[in-house]
Amino acid sequence: MSAGSVAVAVIDDDIPYWDLYELGVVCTVFGIPHPDLADPWYDLRLCAADPSPDQPPSGPLGFTLRTPYGLEGLDGADTVIIPSVPEACVDGERELPDELLRALRRAADRGARMVSLCAGAFALAAAGILDGRRATAHWMHTEALARRHPEVEVDDSVLYVDDGNVLTSAGVTAGLDLCLHLVRRDLGAHVANQLARRLVVPAHRPGGQAQFVEVSVPETGDDGLAPVLQWATERLDQPLTVDDLAARAGMSPRTFFRRLQAATGTTPLQWLLSQRLSRAQSLLEATALPVERVGELSGLGTAANLRRHFTLHFGITPTDYRRAFPGHGGRTVRPGRTVRRAGH
Repeated sequence: MSAGSVAVAVIDDDIPYWDLYELGVVCTVFGIPHPDLADPWYDLRLCAADPSPDQPPSGPLGFTLRTPYGLEGLDGADTVIIPSVPEACVDGERELPDELLRALRRAADRGARMVSLCAGAFALAAAGILDGRRATAHWMHTEALARRHPEVEVDDSVLYVDDGNVLTSAGVTAGLDLCLHLVRRDLGAHVANQLARRLVVPAHRPGGQAQFVEVSVPETGDDGLAPVLQWATERLDQPLTVDDLAARAGMSPRTFFRRLQAATGTTPLQWLLSQRLSRAQSLLEATALPVERVGELSGLGTAANLRRHFTLHFGITPTDYRRAFPGHGGRTVRPGRTVRRAGH
């Protein structure tokens, strides 16, 4: 597996506070090396429409991007990300630069993975990259996106949309969900889970679709739950019941159920299932163990039970999933391609 190169197109020369968040998410996820998780990490470069270091900010906020890369920096990148566009471009009061749209089309035509966060979808749509595709953006902008680009199938009910080599996310923190999803596709569940823990990301954010990024022990904010959840993740290969977890936490089953649901948004049995599936992912990625043994070690039981839950949750069989990770008898999948075939 390879992280590859990530080029980020920054459009405005005066970055609003709101848009700094999405840009910061991209820089945090892809720009900070984690050699203990994957080496090499991503090669990140920020590309400005006007990279002149002497140009003062055009607005009152005082933030301007200084980078040696112009839009030509998008050429050759494995992944191109548009973290945002100016609000005036969303409202239609200002057109996006032609040179940006040409650079995006060139990248898409040569097969780069194209990604937008929040209002960045307007740039991909204006370049024609979202034509005939399902996409999303911040819920405050989806109506405008659908109105201005009727050829795009806009879905305002999800955190992000993975449409193979084109991915879009809703606004603000949903951009982090999508960036972690990309890490998971590129480097595997274990790396994404560990990175999510370092970023203190909650477990399994709801969003109307199965998400691949789940941390092993969620940050619950409940000191009484963290130790028992850690204890449970170390014993996933053993039978575990709600009564077992409640007794370990020193609570009644009803109290434990209520506190876990309040802290994580899920029930104890759903939480256990997600941890078992995450363990199965890691075993399929990192070992050549038979599917039967993966089922046993993850606590999902028989190979048939593993296949049923895995296919239901991820839309792919364990065997096909393993093929996406070369080195254990699988085939190589180009970064940006989702492996999704008919189940057994």
